[in-house]
Amino acid sequence: MSDHLSGTRAAADPAIDLTDLFAFPSPSRPGRLVLVLNVFPSAKPGALFSDAAGYRFRVRPASVSSAETGLLFDVGTDEFALTCTFSAPTGRDDDGEPGQRGTCVLPGGESVSFLVNDERGGEGDGVRCYAGLRLDPFFMDVAKEVETRASRRLAFVPEGTNLLEGNDVLTLVAELDPARVFGLAAGSVFAVAAETVTLGPYPVRLERLGRPEIKNVLLSDNGVDTANKIVDLRDLYNEEDPFRLGPTYLDAYRSRLNANLVFFDGLDGKLDWTTRSDGTHPLTDLLLADFLVVDTAKPYAEDSFFEIERALLEGQEYTSCGGRSLNDDVIDTLYTLIVNAGNGPRVSDGVDGTVPALREFPYLAPANPNPPEEAAAIPKAAAS
Repeated sequence: MSDHLSGTRAAADPAIDLTDLFAFPSPSRPGRLVLVLNVFPSAKPGALFSDAAGYRFRVRPASVSSAETGLLFDVGTDEFALTCTFSAPTGRDDDGEPGQRGTCVLPGGESVSFLVNDERGGEGDGVRCYAGLRLDPFFMDVAKEVETRASRRLAFVPEGTNLLEGNDVLTLVAELDPARVFGLAAGSVFAVAAETVTLGPYPVRLERLGRPEIKNVLLSDNGVDTANKIVDLRDLYNEEDPFRLGPTYLDAYRSRLNANLVFFDGLDGKLDWTTRSDGTHPLTDLLLADFLVVDTAKPYAEDSFFEIERALLEGQEYTSCGGRSLNDDVIDTLYTLIVNAGNGPRVSDGVDGTVPALREFPYLAPANPNPPEEAAAIPKAAAS
């Protein structure tokens, strides 16, 4: 379920549970980069951001790798972070719900203030920020995805059921001019990740997020990784720096991905990927470089998730903006990649969308005023 409930710590505190990350050129304001971070799965009216955590977008300049490293991208060491923090509840808003104020600190130190759920957001030099309750844009037939892994066969049906239909999340949106906020030297291609951290002089990473379904699908325990059958790798992975995996558990992540990727490749009864002699799958290193890659010099595209990476894997120049848009059908894209490498029909979970996102700020569709009473939950068979 994208990154919803991706670990025991995230499940215990929904206010710090990252559910989705998006990065795309604005469809209404060319040249602007839109960053979206969703938290708090199945949020209800009155849900609040944590006043004890920082919500951080981390952006670094990137370029197509020219070295023989096996990696597709060179990611710079310069970093442009946008960190949002929130106050304790401050009275009641017009609907009688607890009010809350937010502040986003930009890479240069300037801060932008805003009122949670105020669609006008807050504005600074080259940036506009919003935070509040909106409709969850993620869509997926979770039950059939779980059944696929449990039964070891493709269980999707033509008309799937979106488990998240009608659910809300808390969202953070930053629309910015990269040249003004990051500087002209930053270029147009960026690696984007997000994290929640504790506040204070020694921040501790609580969760991290790059691409969808890395933790809940690709690092899940499907009974094929013989090196580790005990530890939930998702909690360990959440503590890792998005741009620099530590050496302690790196072999565990690699072993799990190598085993799982071969497992997914065989779901259609044939193998389309060729592993190296040491058992390394061709996608392992790419997926461990776990961040979105977006090119703001390319026009907005509705369904461009993993397009830059796929073009480079095929030895071609990319033509799309990459990243991930709010309406992107990432489950179909991901499953097609890992099951048949694009060498067969598109693998679909039978869910092609939900209420379409907006094409202008704050981009996410308004919250459902009457969300489902029961919170959406990953079926137990999917737990790692």
